Amino acid sequence: MKNFIPFLKKPPLVSVIRLNGAIGMGRGGLSDAGLAPVIEKAFAIKPAAVALVVNSPGGSAVQSSLIAARIRRLADEKGVPVHAFVEDVAASGGYWLACAGDQIWVDDSSIVGSIGVIFASFGFTEIMARQGIERRVVTAGKSKSLADPFLPQKPADVARLKALQEPIHAAFIAHVKARRGARLGEADLFNADVWVGQGAVELGLADGVAHLVPKLKSLYGDSVRLRHLGQRQSLLSRFGLDFGNAVLGKIEERALLSRFGL
Repeated sequence: MKNFIPFLKKPPLVSVIRLNGAIGMGRGGLSDAGLAPVIEKAFAIKPAAVALVVNSPGGSAVQSSLIAARIRRLADEKGVPVHAFVEDVAASGGYWLACAGDQIWVDDSSIVGSIGVIFASFGFTEIMARQGIERRVVTAGKSKSLADPFLPQKPADVARLKALQEPIHAAFIAHVKARRGARLGEADLFNADVWVGQGAVELGLADGVAHLVPKLKSLYGDSVRLRHLGQRQSLLSRFGLDFGNAVLGKIEERALLSRFGL
């Protein structure tokens, strides 16, 4: 009732943004373009704070960077604190997103970290040879067939891929150091390893073990109001007309989650 009485002070409002799933441009993944309206709205309603609920095994480094940068830009412009709450996993790009928070809270069983870069592929050369299939490739530019799964792996290709990965890894490390600062422990945190719950807290990758509602009540009072926001599905997805892309997206997400036993 008091929400409709203008001279009574309203309880604090916290915008809750759910960042769930793989990060990438296609097949329904988390993307800056898809999340931009959600993030902008979360800060526009003049909240006491913004909470990020992160449950992501990672994905695109660029989209991770763009989403996190948008959150930080608005948080700094409006002077709004950001709290990140990790559910099952915040690994690789998922941890990049979590670092957009001023504090990161985890569950005892949350998987956190994987600060690294991966390129994964398959090789089919022996199968093709057994079946008598010949690969014919014509390129303008010697690197156009880089990491071709139908050709034997070349040391030069491996070196080239590592050279591509190194600046991305460096950007990831710089982001974590900038956001976590002196809270980071002395251990080697940037070798793509992962930690669970309290272990991540002890290394400075997270600030404590806490869940969304109890923690926000302890910070902003028992009467705190939560406004949940999330990335909208496309019109095709809502009517079940994007089934193929949805299946491919789930397969991709499942492959990423399986790396962490989830």
